Amino acid sequence: MQEINDVHVSEPGLVVVDVAAADDETAFAFHTALAARWATTSVERTTRDAGQPGVRLRCYLDLRQPLDASGQAPAPH
Repeated sequence: MQEINDVHVSEPGLVVVDVAAADDETAFAFHTALAARWATTSVERTTRDAGQPGVRLRCYLDLRQPLDASGQAPAPH
């Protein structure tokens, strides 16, 4: 996996999430659960480490932007 860059965690509320899972389905299901709650980067594929079991996935999320039930960030006040 790539190194975490300073900009990825430059402010409180920015999070880098590295997921290790048994398979793609599990990794994507976890990402979907995160994306239903917070603004996240999209992910299209997982990676595999040679000689290691399972898959890995990295996404970035912003805890400062919780989503409402429709999947949208609430309107600013």
